[in-house]
Amino acid sequence: MTLYTKVNYLRWVIFVILAGLLIQSTNAKTNSSDSIATGKAEKNSLYKHASPYLDMHGRDPVRWKEWNAETLKQAKEQNKLIFVSSGYFSCHWCHVMQRESYQDEQVAKLLNSYFVPVKVDRELNPALDALLIDFTERTQGHAGWPLNVFVTPDGYPLIGMTYVPPDNFLKVLKLLKQQWVSDQAGLNNMAQAVSGELSTAEVTNSTKVSRQWITELNKIFIYQTLSSADEMQGGFGEQNKFPNVPKLNTLIEMYVQSGKEFDSKEQIKDFLIVSFNKMASQGLRDQLGGGFYRYTVDPGWQIPHFEKMLYDNALLAKLYYRAADVFKNDSYRQIADETLDFILSDLATGTAAFAASLSAVDNRGIEGGYYLWTNDVLKKTLNSQEYDIINLYWGLSGAPDLEDGHHFAEVMSVAELASEFKIPENVLKKKLQTIREKLLSVRAKRVLPKDEKILTGWNALTLSAFISGAKHNDRYRQSAAKLVEFFKLRLWDSSSKELLRAYSETANLGSGSLEDYAYTAQALLAWWQLEKRSEDQQWLEEILTQAWRRFYGPQGWRLAENMLLKYGSGQTIVSDGPLPSPSSVLVATTYQYSKLTKNTKWRDKSLRALNVGHQDMREQVFYFATQLNALQEIDNVD
Repeated sequence: MTLYTKVNYLRWVIFVILAGLLIQSTNAKTNSSDSIATGKAEKNSLYKHASPYLDMHGRDPVRWKEWNAETLKQAKEQNKLIFVSSGYFSCHWCHVMQRESYQDEQVAKLLNSYFVPVKVDRELNPALDALLIDFTERTQGHAGWPLNVFVTPDGYPLIGMTYVPPDNFLKVLKLLKQQWVSDQAGLNNMAQAVSGELSTAEVTNSTKVSRQWITELNKIFIYQTLSSADEMQGGFGEQNKFPNVPKLNTLIEMYVQSGKEFDSKEQIKDFLIVSFNKMASQGLRDQLGGGFYRYTVDPGWQIPHFEKMLYDNALLAKLYYRAADVFKNDSYRQIADETLDFILSDLATGTAAFAASLSAVDNRGIEGGYYLWTNDVLKKTLNSQEYDIINLYWGLSGAPDLEDGHHFAEVMSVAELASEFKIPENVLKKKLQTIREKLLSVRAKRVLPKDEKILTGWNALTLSAFISGAKHNDRYRQSAAKLVEFFKLRLWDSSSKELLRAYSETANLGSGSLEDYAYTAQALLAWWQLEKRSEDQQWLEEILTQAWRRFYGPQGWRLAENMLLKYGSGQTIVSDGPLPSPSSVLVATTYQYSKLTKNTKWRDKSLRALNVGHQDMREQVFYFATQLNALQEIDNVD
């Protein structure tokens, strides 16, 4: 039985158990004589935490704790299930669940009395979050944030879920409490069995990678991606739309190399161009200030969840630079430039590094309120011709897209607009720039909360994007140079040879994970190739050495060094998520470096890590796009 066959079986098992709990809920009665500790609290242990996300939970009546050995020890001593809730500052539904459930006295009483409640900033603990996401996806079929997982006192995840309305959440808490009392052994055994099945890993000493295998994977990947591709609107899926940068990046590289192994070159090209055009011109992108939102809630890229993440914008800027080169399209380069300019202006922190995100919710509590426009405000801000121009350009004649106003998306090209107004295209572009400046001056008076955390991995992705832009703009080269220096002085401990997870002047926010080392190594390789300085090469060598030593071994990949969770302790390949697989990025970077330096040690190490997971990749290569991309680079396969 393959891993994914086992997963489908286990997903069914968990479904049956949850269904049983919900069936019980129709007849469940709460014992009014239960002794329940009060949920009322002035402050909890998260109050004034350096993480804005954790700090915002600092006055919840829930007695939140952080994920650490001491918390697990307490759970064991008290024999309680651990309730782990993971989210992030700019997550809209995280705020909703806090308001509905975590600030509710009844919910807090149950959590405080019968569970050990743990709050996690997924941006500070990406390894834990990634494993819990993986567990929830494999057992429930989907995952997201807020992510809520019940974990046994021994550290085995039991049941995971995302947002739950408050009434249902109360039922789940009561029923799990009852189940833990009546069948603790059964729940423990199930959790351990699931983790055992889903934590298998494979390693090999063979450096002989089969060309036939790679060719087979290419064909499967093309079939899987084009089968799920939306050829009319671009992107993948028929509901909400995410950029899915790892998959698009791999498709670009396959298009560049195509001709030998498959005959879908023109179909790939058409799909990529539609995707790039739609993502840039519609609601996924801020048409005024630049920068991309995290995803849209519809398949046509119209209405986003309005949070803006540093990692999305770094990845998309680099992707659009690559698309500009491959398809000889200067407009893609302009989009990438505008995305970097957005990072430089809106995510600046007062240091050379950049903030994690901008909230979806403005200071008035309105989702998207910072970006939305009523017709009255537009007419007061613009003259009649300017309003007429944007009325056609952004399609504002109908009712607003959202309750609080219009969200801009192109419905007419600049060329069509120029023809409609019978003015030269270059003149129209100047008018559009004037319109943007007027609207941005109004928007600048609005308030949008920012998560000021400086995350190592995400800033490394940003460094890679600046290096891509540095090839044609010295301003981005200067930004890259300042960011490299910041890494050396603030994010790298030269004495312990260790990367930090994040920078804070007031607190230690943890050690770097595989993600931090992999993305930093990738950026430093590009920086060394650009600058050709020996000290950068030496630092890159040290990052590579530490990354392999800390996160790879006989049991496969570890996402972090000291994992307390008894799940996913070793992985054959780490799958892609919104971010590219860190293991695959590290392997690809190592192999590229070995080719540049003719270093057989690094070459063999990377080839061994690439030559695994044959059956899993055949079945699910769609989720391992970055690993497949790394395999494409091997130039001496059998």
